[in-house]
Amino acid sequence: MNVPITPLLSADRAQEIAQSLDLRALPADFLNNPYPVYAALRASDPFKRMPDGSYFLTRHADLVAVYRDAKVFSSDKQVEFGPKYNHTPFNEPPFASPGGVAPLFEHHTNSLVFNDPPRHTRVRHLIMGALTRRAIEAMEPGLVQLVDSLLDKIEAQGGGDLIEDFASAIPVEIIGNLLNVPHADRAPLRAWSLAILGALEPALTPEQETLGNRSVTEFLDCLRKLVAHRRLHPGDPEHDVLTRLIQGEVNGEALSEVELLQNCVFLLNAGHETTTNLIGNALISLQEWPEQRLNLLADLKQSSDEQAQASVLGLAVDEFLRFESSNQLGNRRALQATQVNGVDLPAGALLTLCIGAANRDPAVYDKPEQLDLRRTGNKHLAFGFGVHQCAGLSLARLEGRIAIGRFLQRFPDIQLTKTPVRGGRARFRGFLHAPFSIR
Repeated sequence: MNVPITPLLSADRAQEIAQSLDLRALPADFLNNPYPVYAALRASDPFKRMPDGSYFLTRHADLVAVYRDAKVFSSDKQVEFGPKYNHTPFNEPPFASPGGVAPLFEHHTNSLVFNDPPRHTRVRHLIMGALTRRAIEAMEPGLVQLVDSLLDKIEAQGGGDLIEDFASAIPVEIIGNLLNVPHADRAPLRAWSLAILGALEPALTPEQETLGNRSVTEFLDCLRKLVAHRRLHPGDPEHDVLTRLIQGEVNGEALSEVELLQNCVFLLNAGHETTTNLIGNALISLQEWPEQRLNLLADLKQSSDEQAQASVLGLAVDEFLRFESSNQLGNRRALQATQVNGVDLPAGALLTLCIGAANRDPAVYDKPEQLDLRRTGNKHLAFGFGVHQCAGLSLARLEGRIAIGRFLQRFPDIQLTKTPVRGGRARFRGFLHAPFSIR
């Protein structure tokens, strides 16, 4: 069965969407295939002024310039997220914290990714101490065992769903293990993650907002019990991130209870969503680009040892990240009037950094609209850049290499049985379902 995956978008339609682009009212054909719109914007309006007065940036060089200047371009979201989340009825019981703050607001404004130094530096330092190269290498045998067990189940069933039965199952276990979350408590993690991160979309329905706030509340209830138990029975802080966050201090200062709980939510969500999308997007891209699948299989077969295979898969993972970035959008706020590559920006300017567009910028990449798993010198921005570069990038790359490589070598010629269902989101690009059978 030849299943279409990414629908084409005509140049005229892409130009039409680009001219009237409003992140709060995105059409379905954009969400299915935004890249022609990104190309139109890069060529004609790379600093597009949006209907709400913000700016939408699509060139690689402009994103790098903003990422580099963390003193001028703030990641703090207190200003933007206040009106979005802190309104009736979500700043009142049963949702609000004692201070009258909606759960989504409290979570997203306290998570690592939406804070500036020195607060960001303190939390990042504690997390990175448990994600050393040695610690990540020590995870590989357990990751291989997990992936192989999932592949065994798929083989016994004769197929399954690339997302539900494989891509999403891997990061839930890996991040759950890092925080030592009991297996009995892991079942709701994916649904909570989708709801909380889904609330970062530019436009929210009341139902989505209610679900997001409820998910934060339920997640925190679970974590409070976990933290209380870990305080009584600490783990090894070299490997147990939760113990490290509880016990750790930077310059004599420990995390507050709010910082501790909300960054545990962040770790589980961010590590889960982006890695699920990496694995799912990669395996589905291989169905759209069969010649690349054959090339990758050939390169793996010709590799002389595990190290050579890891190198081949490392190039492939970075290309998947460039071609279908798990996280498509980022945001910054200018703290003062400034200039980016000749464009004047006023103080308070809100910027949307389009990672998905920058990663296909022809000024940086040869044939950027083509998947090339042998591409070298890949300067993609899928993990961000600068002080806010993803703290878990090495772990994500390891998960991608092991999951994609072992799946492809075990099942080199799967067949999609239905059209994959996309998540329908602008910020996080991935799939919800992708049924397949083993040929």
